[in-house]
Amino acid sequence: MNIGFIGFGTMGRSMAEHLIKAGHALRVWSRRVASADSLVALGALRCGSVHELAMGSEIVCTNVTGSADVAGLADALRPGLAPGAIHIDFSTIAPGAARAIAAEHAAVGVEFVDAPVSGGGVGARNASLAIMWGGRDELAPRLAPIFAVLGKSAVRIGEAGAGQVAKACNQMILVNLIQACAEAAALAAAAGLDFRLVREAMLGGSAGSRALEVFGARMADRNFAAGVEARLHHKDYALLMDEATRIGAPLPVAAAVWQQLNALMARGWGTQDSASLLRVVEAAGCCHAP
Repeated sequence: MNIGFIGFGTMGRSMAEHLIKAGHALRVWSRRVASADSLVALGALRCGSVHELAMGSEIVCTNVTGSADVAGLADALRPGLAPGAIHIDFSTIAPGAARAIAAEHAAVGVEFVDAPVSGGGVGARNASLAIMWGGRDELAPRLAPIFAVLGKSAVRIGEAGAGQVAKACNQMILVNLIQACAEAAALAAAAGLDFRLVREAMLGGSAGSRALEVFGARMADRNFAAGVEARLHHKDYALLMDEATRIGAPLPVAAAVWQQLNALMARGWGTQDSASLLRVVEAAGCCHAP
């Protein structure tokens, strides 16, 4: 297919590479020209504008940071997209923003699919992302060849915006677990135990999880260099809590973790790993090693 792609960050570049290697004709555009150089070297066509990219694409994929970024790109893409074209957004944005973009696209006959992903940079490189998407069910056959190249699973959640709600649920569970790992590490230290050994034991039990495996290891090693920058989880949590407020969903545990993320950001650790939630617990003096 003729596919346009915008957004070549930690995940986007690997996703675009997979599409090229799968035989799709890729058109690329980036604000920072150099960020697309490696893709052009693989055979992608560099476009001079968002409009030019849209004009030659039957499907356009975007993967950027926030709601405003996606909305701005959607506005720039819309005049160049032919009726029946699909805009797939892999970003994590507000469900309401996804619904608004879908409505604006629909007015000119363009389809919008919100398809946030889980798996991070490793999942993108390994083409093992979990894709949760919202959009018209009739689009599934056209989306399947793309999703199959990028991820290990792709589940339609509902209409546009539903994918973002699913991603909010995913992020809520993940960050709640990271906070639980931080409190477990603090408790182990207060009891005079080596958290490396405690974590090793837990990985073989019912507490075993991806969060304990990855973020727990960083806590055990006190390695807070960014694997996942905490500011991104903070951004995702803001979207989550806004949606919960909008629909009146009580989330007592998530609300407490939200305050821990706020404290992390206030201490200037946003560009470090989310494992820094351990340092927030320690800074609060909740547990003291004997």
